[in-house]
Amino acid sequence: MKNYLDNIYDWWKNIDKFLLFMTLGLFFLGLFFSLVSTSLIASDKLDTNSYYFFLKHLLYISLGLIILIFFSFLNQKFLINISLLLFFITLITLILVPIIGTEIKGSKRWLDLLFLPRFQPVEILKPFLIIVLSVLLSIKNRKLYLKYILSTFLIFPILLLLIYQPDLGQTLLISMVWLALIFVSGINIFLFFVFFLIVGLVSSYLVMFIPKFQYIKLRIFSFLDSSSGNTYQADKASDAIINGGFFGKGIGEGTLNSRIPEAHTDYIVSVISEEFGAIIVIGIILIYLIFSYKVIQKINLLNDNKIKLILIGSITIILLQTFVHIGVNIRLLPTTGMTLPFLSYGGSSIISTAFISGIILNLTKRKIT
Repeated sequence: MKNYLDNIYDWWKNIDKFLLFMTLGLFFLGLFFSLVSTSLIASDKLDTNSYYFFLKHLLYISLGLIILIFFSFLNQKFLINISLLLFFITLITLILVPIIGTEIKGSKRWLDLLFLPRFQPVEILKPFLIIVLSVLLSIKNRKLYLKYILSTFLIFPILLLLIYQPDLGQTLLISMVWLALIFVSGINIFLFFVFFLIVGLVSSYLVMFIPKFQYIKLRIFSFLDSSSGNTYQADKASDAIINGGFFGKGIGEGTLNSRIPEAHTDYIVSVISEEFGAIIVIGIILIYLIFSYKVIQKINLLNDNKIKLILIGSITIILLQTFVHIGVNIRLLPTTGMTLPFLSYGGSSIISTAFISGIILNLTKRKIT
């Protein structure tokens, strides 16, 4: 019992409390927005005043906080080892998606197993993929480019599985994180731009010429030509932000949830802006930026390249998802279906963010000397 209490004390003493409270604050902020934005959905879909979606969101956040605390508690070496194991397990679930996956709206991205409710394997894979890539890219070898070749052989099968689903949003997200890790690992700048060009050309070819990706091509052209008539969701999201103004229409006064399916996931920023105003959205963006800045500050104090890469990959994926989600909501980017870390409704997204947050909190702990 005494050793257990000592471990808790050591954890509390060494954890970065600012990052911990920011992380918890973001999760509880998401829970609050879920409470005020999904009660109407429950009334419409379930014909009841039940808090079905809120309670489900609360369950996922509770599980996410357990994961966050557990991962922040682990010994650093054990954290990396268990993450490598979990990577291969989640990779297997991703491979199973084309075989036994659940298809929704023309995309097969989810697994619905007896012992596990519907979840999106790629969301759970992302935190562990960052660790595996970081381990590979921190290998010290006389053949300098061997690690880049190994990372390419690792990433391409994953990208092909995502392309097959199809899920171009996650494909591009993982590609950009991979390229970011390659860039900061010290690669020759010419070789890096060759990597970048190849990824861009392959993505462009898939979207423009492969029939399976016609829906993405349609979204891009709809985004570029607003008169095409295929911008209903984006138009309603923009209207919600405009109608909300600077201070919002008030709790429960928004209408976006009843107009757009899954608004509380893909368009949560528009939902928040309509009811609470642009000032709250600006505040949320500042929280993400401060959180990222504090992590980057910690990175500058580290000497271990592997840990640096893991933290850079983790904060990059949070920032990219945030940028893309907000960009879609304010019509700077075409629709991608990207959730907002911490705040969006959705079990897979919450659990993925919890893993990433736990990893960040673990690797930014004060080192015991």
